[in-house]
Amino acid sequence: MELLESKAKTRSTYIYFFIIGIVLIAFNLRPAITSLGPLVGMIQEDVGLAHWSAGLLMSLPLVVFAIMSPLVPKIANKLTNELTLIMGLTSLLVGIAIRSIPMTLFLFTGTFLAGLGIAIGNVLLPAVVKEKFPEKFGLMTSVYSTSMGLIASLASGVSIPLAMNLNLGWQGAQIVWALPVVVAIIAWIFLRKNNLGNSRVIQQKEIADANRLWRTPLAWQIAIFMGFQSFLFYVTISWLPEILHSHGMSMGAAGWMLSFTQLVGLPASFFIPVLAGRSQSQVRISFMLGMCAVAGYSGLLLGSSYPILIVSIVLIGIALGGSFPLALTFIGLRARSANQAAALSGMTQSTGYILAAVGPLFIGYLYDMAHSWTIPIITLIVVSVVVIIFGMLSGRNRYV
Repeated sequence: MELLESKAKTRSTYIYFFIIGIVLIAFNLRPAITSLGPLVGMIQEDVGLAHWSAGLLMSLPLVVFAIMSPLVPKIANKLTNELTLIMGLTSLLVGIAIRSIPMTLFLFTGTFLAGLGIAIGNVLLPAVVKEKFPEKFGLMTSVYSTSMGLIASLASGVSIPLAMNLNLGWQGAQIVWALPVVVAIIAWIFLRKNNLGNSRVIQQKEIADANRLWRTPLAWQIAIFMGFQSFLFYVTISWLPEILHSHGMSMGAAGWMLSFTQLVGLPASFFIPVLAGRSQSQVRISFMLGMCAVAGYSGLLLGSSYPILIVSIVLIGIALGGSFPLALTFIGLRARSANQAAALSGMTQSTGYILAAVGPLFIGYLYDMAHSWTIPIITLIVVSVVVIIFGMLSGRNRYV
């Protein structure tokens, strides 16, 4: 009896530390990206980057995500989820350190390595949650997606104060984000050493099923949903301040509105996966989130007053804040196993980040052609309708 109680206590402690480990991974999946944007001007001045080079620097992680995402499950199959995550965190740590050196080669090499590490975490986190918390997948997705959103907003906001107010410069403001990576590496070394599961055992049938995902309609429906919601998110992050400025808002106020858009989405980031996990079908949730996006972008198109613009920003924030964790929830709910979830995660995120990388460039091109935000915003409304359709298709109670 005492032996059973001891084992139960050991497992309970392990699960507790595993939750902490998941949150630590989530903390490190966005700061290396979102902290860079506010510092680009300082980096350009110090290193001598042209505008197109600065744009490429910002897009490089997304390109790495798109290329690496399908490969990550194969790496994890040969190793373990835990070891692969440690490798990803190490790549992220080295990348952050290297890109703090004020030379173009090191700046791009470090950003590439950081993107590589983040791609591994992006893909494997849903699979790890599916493996360890199959009955609590929605709740755990809420926990880590909200953690990602919170730390992403924080990283954007404190970059300039760290660089200027604390006199750390852009290099020091980047190095700060190496500290949580070090903590996460230590935590996952401990978790790997004390792993109570056996994530090395891979069934041949599961590998075959994973390879067939690329020919499965439901997998493509989830991938397209992931892709176009990513399109909306990165276009909004890139161009919302300019759109608001065109309505007469100062650039300073428009920048704060962008932060507000991300913050207002945090409650949706937490509650949407919980609601989705408790429902057999997520069709209604997908429809409501999509309609928030349609209404929000329509407000940007038609609104000429601050109250209309504020309501539009709130609706867009809810839509974007809820859609990404909903896509992550689909990965777990529509997969039968952790290995299948990893493969589905790799497929959907590869598609997603291709569209995410193309989105800001495409919308910027439409603006250059039309010299107005009308056609770009109409495009966003159309994309929102596509998100509704494929979200509802993905939300049906089926397995890939």
